[in-house]
Amino acid sequence: MNRMEQGVSVILEPTGNPDENAADQQRRVDAIVARGPGGAFALAGAAVAIVMAMWLIFYFLVFVARGGA
Repeated sequence: MNRMEQGVSVILEPTGNPDENAADQQRRVDAIVARGPGGAFALAGAAVAIVMAMWLIFYFLVFVARGGA
C-alpha cells in the first residue's frame, strides 16, 4: 500500500515559522544573500586546484619522465 492509498500527504510543506510575516522572511533572505557566494567560490577553487594538481602530475610523471623537457 503506497502513501496515496494510506491517505498520507506527499506534498512537502515549507519549513519555518508560520507566524513569520513576509517582511521578516525577506530580511532573513537579504542577510543570507549579503554573505555572498563564499561556498561557490570555495568549490570552484577546490575544483581548479584538483585540475592543476592532475596536470602537474601528468606533466612530471609522463612528459618529463620521457625526456620532453
